[in-house]
Amino acid sequence: MNRLLPCLIFSLPLLAGCSGLRRTATDAAFGAAGGFIGSELSGGNPAAAAGGAVAGIALGEGVQALQRKSERESYNQGYERGRGEAAKTLYWNLADQQRNPPTSESFRLYEVTIPEHVEDGVVVKPSTRIIRIQE
Repeated sequence: MNRLLPCLIFSLPLLAGCSGLRRTATDAAFGAAGGFIGSELSGGNPAAAAGGAVAGIALGEGVQALQRKSERESYNQGYERGRGEAAKTLYWNLADQQRNPPTSESFRLYEVTIPEHVEDGVVVKPSTRIIRIQE
């Protein structure tokens, strides 16, 4: 039982998620800790050690699943907030445009002369176009 305490102390950072270990290393650590705990509690029974290892791996996978679920929920929450902010911005821009429509003084008309040129083998005669520039 006196060797069980260091094993439990080693397992606590893994449970807290502070270790930053990869999935494989975490599974191995939880499996080893579970096997050791099962062996110590049963007095060296190999079946109990194997059961403890399986339980440790299952516990490690459960912890990782909870972390992934939390990360996914945080991501989705941020994504939805961003979409909401974008919709609000669009709404207020459209409302502002309707309250303050552009006046006829906010654009200028320029007359542009297009010289004679060849387009796809056809000679195009000179013409005049009016271009509207919105300010």
